[in-house]
Amino acid sequence: MSEPEPEDRKPQSDEAHSAFTQPTGVVSSHAAPEEDSQTTSEFALPRGFAARTAAEQEGSAFRPPPSYSVRDAPPAFTPPGGMPVIRVTKEEPWQDRMRTILRMPVAERPVVEVLQKHDEETGPAVPRVLDLTLRIGELLLAGGEGAEDVEAAMFAVCRSYGLDRVEPNVTFTLLSISYQPSLVDDPVTSSRTVRRRATDYTRLAAVFHLVRDLSDGDIEVSLEEAYRRLAEIRRNRHPYPGWVLSAASGLLAGSASVLVGGGVLVFVAAFLGAMLGDRLAWLCAGRGLPEFYQFTVAAMPPAAVGIALTLLDADVRASAVITGGLFALLPGRALVAGVQDGLTGYYITASARLLEVLYFFVAIVIGVLTALYFGVWVGADLNPDAQLQAVDRPVWQILASMSLALAFAVLLQQERSTVLVVTLNGGIAWVVFGAMHVAGEISMVAATAVAAGLVGLFGQLFSRYRFASALPFVTAAIGPLLPGSATYFGLLGVAQNDLNEGLLSLSKAAALSMAIAIGVNLGSEISRLFIRTPGAASRRAAKRTRGF
Repeated sequence: MSEPEPEDRKPQSDEAHSAFTQPTGVVSSHAAPEEDSQTTSEFALPRGFAARTAAEQEGSAFRPPPSYSVRDAPPAFTPPGGMPVIRVTKEEPWQDRMRTILRMPVAERPVVEVLQKHDEETGPAVPRVLDLTLRIGELLLAGGEGAEDVEAAMFAVCRSYGLDRVEPNVTFTLLSISYQPSLVDDPVTSSRTVRRRATDYTRLAAVFHLVRDLSDGDIEVSLEEAYRRLAEIRRNRHPYPGWVLSAASGLLAGSASVLVGGGVLVFVAAFLGAMLGDRLAWLCAGRGLPEFYQFTVAAMPPAAVGIALTLLDADVRASAVITGGLFALLPGRALVAGVQDGLTGYYITASARLLEVLYFFVAIVIGVLTALYFGVWVGADLNPDAQLQAVDRPVWQILASMSLALAFAVLLQQERSTVLVVTLNGGIAWVVFGAMHVAGEISMVAATAVAAGLVGLFGQLFSRYRFASALPFVTAAIGPLLPGSATYFGLLGVAQNDLNEGLLSLSKAAALSMAIAIGVNLGSEISRLFIRTPGAASRRAAKRTRGF
């Protein structure tokens, strides 16, 4: 009996054969061992390729390659005309350089020049640089600086430490800044809220000095040193004590009363009324009342003093006493900053500033109207025709305008080195206004605009000479031009139920306020004609006609 044939020797049927089956005895050199055979895919990694880590496998197409270096990153885009070159030199103020770069599109900005040292390996400490930038911007915005200058300062700090592709954003109460290391990295964004505002131009000048040092490549300021100087600026005491501020408030009101025709008795009455109002406002501030009520309370004593002199039949101009008190309260600083932000394109911040001015003005109106209604009720003879009595005392008025600017500078906590310049600037403003309006019989609004324009021009030139902010040289100098008289007679007309005359006078006050603000800004822009600005040829403005 024959043994059965093994299975591998049995003849296979035709169905078991295929045209793609290798013949018997042929061994393929690429055949894989039987134990390694498995289902594969065309997306499987080839043999010999090192698998990446889990973190790398979860990445995206926007993750930078391993060979990418943030510090040595090439420019994101090169425009057809090439990258613009703006030299960072001492001869040109950092405000002009940074403002020029800010107005450029991001793709056309020049390559950052690192001015302050940091770790060459890891690069700058991005969160700390952004935090320092926001703290500096907070001090500037709280001090009343314009939105464009605040953005320029924030931009200067970031570029000094080597942070490119930075976009600062400033609104009335919020500061934010976004930094993107490269086109393939996630941006880092930080923000800070401005909750408290304090007028201290000495602190403002110190912050500008710090930014100037950071923007100077010859002065090394580390992050720790910058933080230390910033802490010293915050801790510094005001240059003038409280009693000096109260005396300056009285001097401002007394000088303004002489400016509109008052004598010695009027000066003393306005001085005492303003000092009393200032002390009441300090008391309200200590109790935590908002500024609206502080302005309301501060406006009452000067009006009450003027009404009391009228009831006593004193041979004085009560209108000059009340007008002098209004000069010390009118928010000229906030008005100029609001209009400047609007003219430079920061409409949200400008709207908020102008709304703040409106609230302060309403508070003054309520305080003065309360006193005037009481005076009319008790029989005080308040004469609205007193505004028609022109007073021609040029020497006394020039001295009064300079004294008013001096008192305003003290109230703004300016540096002692700038007080003399501001005082002279205020006297020049009044001389120009008097020469045009009184001698030349030109419209009061036009004369005010021209005088304010000269104030802005001289203020910008002085600020560029000292590499400082223009606010200390401008704000106090426009004090003699504030529409205190028009405001008072408008309120008096409303109190005596003469709405037509009252609203007409108030509209005149509004026109004078806008003339001051626009004139200051126009003077600042005209000053650029005398200053060689870096990259001025590439400075572009948005062209828009017919409202669209």
